[in-house]
Amino acid sequence: MKLYYAPGACSLGIHVLLEEIGKPYEGVVVNLRQGEQFQSGFTAVNPKSKVPTLERDDGSVLTEFPAIAYWLARTNPAAHLLPEDVDAQTRALEALDYAVSTVHMQGASRLFRPSNYTPNAADEDAVKARGKEIFEKGLALLDKALDGKEYVAGAFSIADAAVFYVEYWAASPLKMTLPSNCAAHYQRMMARPAVQRTLKAEGLAA
Repeated sequence: MKLYYAPGACSLGIHVLLEEIGKPYEGVVVNLRQGEQFQSGFTAVNPKSKVPTLERDDGSVLTEFPAIAYWLARTNPAAHLLPEDVDAQTRALEALDYAVSTVHMQGASRLFRPSNYTPNAADEDAVKARGKEIFEKGLALLDKALDGKEYVAGAFSIADAAVFYVEYWAASPLKMTLPSNCAAHYQRMMARPAVQRTLKAEGLAA
């Protein structure tokens, strides 16, 4: 397998899952700041110009965080990345989708790229303020989902990889104070060997 990722981007969560699985894979860095995602070398692989992108052993390509995470879980049952109980599976998917589609795509994207939401530079502070509001509300709701649990679905699952990357953004670079349950979850995730290997591989830790 080959993972196309950008250090510290949302692909961080998929990178963690690959480390949790423990099968061989190659990591390919896509420099988003230099616009490599729009260059022909990458668009030939993923015309969406997005990470994470996973090229499977047969050469086929998967895109979108939820789809990649789900495929990794279902094709690697020994890694226990999805609970067996249907209700717990549903809760895991619910949290994963919310972290990606709302906390990230509606909240963080406004904070990181306000110019995508307005043609007027004078409006960008208002865009960022709205993004912060969505992001903080999202963290509060994820905090509630973690109440009384070490992980979103009880045991570690694909949902925790998604929640982790938005927690990581909150802690650094956004320098926000995580709500208590998210803070505990974040520290729990940071202690996982797979997370430590991922951060080191991405140049985010010594």
